Amino acid sequence: MIPPERGVFVNRTLNLRSIRAIGYDMDYTLVHYRVEEWEHLAYEHARRILGLRGWPVADLVFDPSQVIRGLALDLQEGNLLKATRFGYVIRGAHGTRMLDYDELRRSYSDTFVDLGEARFVFVNTLFSLSEAALFSQLVDLMDAGEMPGAMGYAALYRTVRRALDEAHSAGALKAEILGDPDRYVERDPELAPTLLDQLHAGRRLMLITNSEWDYTQQMMAYALDPFLPAGMTWRDVFSTVIVSAVKPDFFTSHRPLYKVEDETAGLLRPHAGALVAGGVFFGGCARQVEDSLTLSGDEILYVGDHLFGDVHVSKSQLRWRTALILREMEGEVRTQREFAADERTLRELMDRKTGLEAKLASIRLDDQRARLGYAPPSGEGDGHTVDDLRGAIGDIDELITPLAVRAGSLRNERWGPLMRAGIDKSLFARQVERYADVYTSRVSNLLTVGPFAILRAARLSLPHDEESTGVGHGDHEPA
Repeated sequence: MIPPERGVFVNRTLNLRSIRAIGYDMDYTLVHYRVEEWEHLAYEHARRILGLRGWPVADLVFDPSQVIRGLALDLQEGNLLKATRFGYVIRGAHGTRMLDYDELRRSYSDTFVDLGEARFVFVNTLFSLSEAALFSQLVDLMDAGEMPGAMGYAALYRTVRRALDEAHSAGALKAEILGDPDRYVERDPELAPTLLDQLHAGRRLMLITNSEWDYTQQMMAYALDPFLPAGMTWRDVFSTVIVSAVKPDFFTSHRPLYKVEDETAGLLRPHAGALVAGGVFFGGCARQVEDSLTLSGDEILYVGDHLFGDVHVSKSQLRWRTALILREMEGEVRTQREFAADERTLRELMDRKTGLEAKLASIRLDDQRARLGYAPPSGEGDGHTVDDLRGAIGDIDELITPLAVRAGSLRNERWGPLMRAGIDKSLFARQVERYADVYTSRVSNLLTVGPFAILRAARLSLPHDEESTGVGHGDHEPA
């Protein structure tokens, strides 16, 4: 039996039989890094870069619990924010200090998180955790007057971003990973049969990654080769390999394409025409992929971990089908299952509270009508008094509060679940819903599904469904 946390969750029905080609990202998609180890390493490299510039960062320590994917950085206020699907802020931190309700209300009662505004930076990917953590700590130092020079929060973020970009592009960071891959990479034995199922079912498999060739070939060999049939390597699985793709620009612009002529030395030669099967290419763009395959739109599935750079842009610009890899879903689903009994209790208590609040509202209306004499009473109060009902509601609130607090801290004590914001979907969940046809925790979850399945979206619930039918429907169902 498939564990629920290993399910494939469907936003829009995806007929895998109609897919002719599948493109894969590499980092955090085919190659699963141990998040805390990898992000700690990136954080340390960026911290050292900033230290060499004279910044007081020697005592800073990476704390992975401080941030989660799906937060928004407010570069105007120096805050980290969690918002609902409508952009309402429900939690926030200024630097590393969590903001209380009154502080949030003063700052965001008339402000929505709009990802189209330059003021907000969305934490789209696990690679951004070290960035958000470092930014929040530096906000604390700036507020304490310990930073050199004068700058605002936006300039502070840009400097952090450049330091992390430099750390990612520097050879030292990746050399450490290649020198001890067991420490940083979690290999998945089920990945190879998943890809082989797709390959032998006639799908063209492509690797499209922002990583450079030398790093890509070593990482893919480490992650995949030990689990392939004898005499086979990862190069036999992917008919097309594109490195240094510079996503998301790869999906939106036309860029020069080069062929890696000497794969040992990394010698590049300008390439015109179709992508030759079995070749390794540098740069290029998605339109060249479509032209070479003579495929487009919903015949191509792209699988990646970056909400914007992989699935948002490929969906909105090219109408490719999309699958988002969310490693956090395994922990998210497990904690939800553990909380299931308390969740049922919480819903029952909320239903009781709702009924009492309706009676209280009715009594107050009857009092108003009786006082002013313009209409007969409704009689919905059932003989209760205002004080009785308020007391009963208060008693229920005392039972609800600890359950609601626990529900809001599942998976992460500071920020709660990835996909929920209070009783609503999170802003991150809304982006997933819009741009990812399916989402799942790892590529190998497609092994059980197979390449011939139709992944059907569940009937979605609307606010009036339960009242009209007596039956509620889940928003997302595992395939």
